[in-house]
Amino acid sequence: MSDFPTTIRVLVAEDNALERSTLVDLLGALGHMVVAEVASGAEAITCAQQLTPDAVLLDVHMPGASGVEAAEAIAHALPGTAVVLVTGDLSMTLSSADVMRSTAVALLAKPTPPTTLDATLRMAVLRARELLEARREAAEAKEQLEARKLIERAKGMLMRRTGSTEQEAYRIMQRSSQDRSVRMVDIARAVIDSEPGMKS
Repeated sequence: MSDFPTTIRVLVAEDNALERSTLVDLLGALGHMVVAEVASGAEAITCAQQLTPDAVLLDVHMPGASGVEAAEAIAHALPGTAVVLVTGDLSMTLSSADVMRSTAVALLAKPTPPTTLDATLRMAVLRARELLEARREAAEAKEQLEARKLIERAKGMLMRRTGSTEQEAYRIMQRSSQDRSVRMVDIARAVIDSEPGMKS
């Protein structure tokens, strides 16, 4: 994919120093940049908030906050950051509730083959960005709908107050918006707020 980053900025959280160093070397060899390496979930949360990496690679079992707890905190603070969990426990599975809370994209078994790690990281980053974009679009659509409702409501009030037609009432607000260089929705709010006993 053309918009795909060739180098992913990764935060590695693994309490086993040897495994951590192996992961860091492997990520470097794959062409990715390790922005920080930490040994606990709590450190992972702090570092992620400071460095906003593209992806966080979290060991599931760590002292203090577990990988799943850290993933949850990171997903909440940084919705655009991809979360990938790794574990040496082959019987380990994530419940759907864990996945929803942590937005973890994958659970990898240790040791992870380089090609699997690379592909999983890339997919995770892509998915995190798509999710963030979808959320942004949904929020924008909601905001536009709310704005339309307010404009319609204000238009009705103006028609009642001035005896104007729907088109004239709209033009009054449009002119006011242009003259004051403010958004139509703000003019609509002002109209609604100026109605006795009304608040938007």
